[in-house]
Amino acid sequence: MALGMHRRLSFLLQTILFIELIISVWRGQWAAALITATIMLLTLAPLLMRKRLGVFIPPEFELMAIGFIFATLFLGEIQGYYTRFWWWDIALHTSSGVLLGIIGFLLVHILNETEQIDIHMKPGFVAFFAFLFAVGLGAIWEIFEFTMDQVFGLDMQKAMLNDPSGLTDTMWDLIVDTLGALVISLMGYGYLKTAGNTSFLERWIDAFVEANPKMFNKKSS
Repeated sequence: MALGMHRRLSFLLQTILFIELIISVWRGQWAAALITATIMLLTLAPLLMRKRLGVFIPPEFELMAIGFIFATLFLGEIQGYYTRFWWWDIALHTSSGVLLGIIGFLLVHILNETEQIDIHMKPGFVAFFAFLFAVGLGAIWEIFEFTMDQVFGLDMQKAMLNDPSGLTDTMWDLIVDTLGALVISLMGYGYLKTAGNTSFLERWIDAFVEANPKMFNKKSS
């Protein structure tokens, strides 16, 4: 039931993008059409990972990833939500810290549980890696925004009258990225240290592990 609901919501977002693509092409708005088409391809990444690589993405995480891409690039950049709602950028960067923290946690958890790789990292290091992974990618995104603004004359850093350089926006983005990553890192640490937890992170990790047994061949003791 939950699986079908998550898939339907993901399909709804992709349908909205497809309609926007048709409208942009009809109006001759080629830049918006190109960006929308790119967003659509990004939302298909979980499906391609499942088909090509045999990696199953839990439906909750898949919906969160698609929803984040939709809110960031489509609503934020194309529909102008970044300028219409002052809190939009803060909310999305906090979400990105959470999302990237989960990805970082899963990556190092896979390495830690794969028998072909002879390493065993303590829960504290796994959580620390997930934290640094999320913060690092957040910093790389800010570099990307700066580059796009400088090279193509965009306003991804959202320069303001009292801060034409966009530095304030960049620093707040990094701060909320860090807070989101910290929350997930602490939750991941709790998952590894305590059995029987029932938070959403534990459920997602358990679903990912169970659906991808080849990635988690347990090491012999």
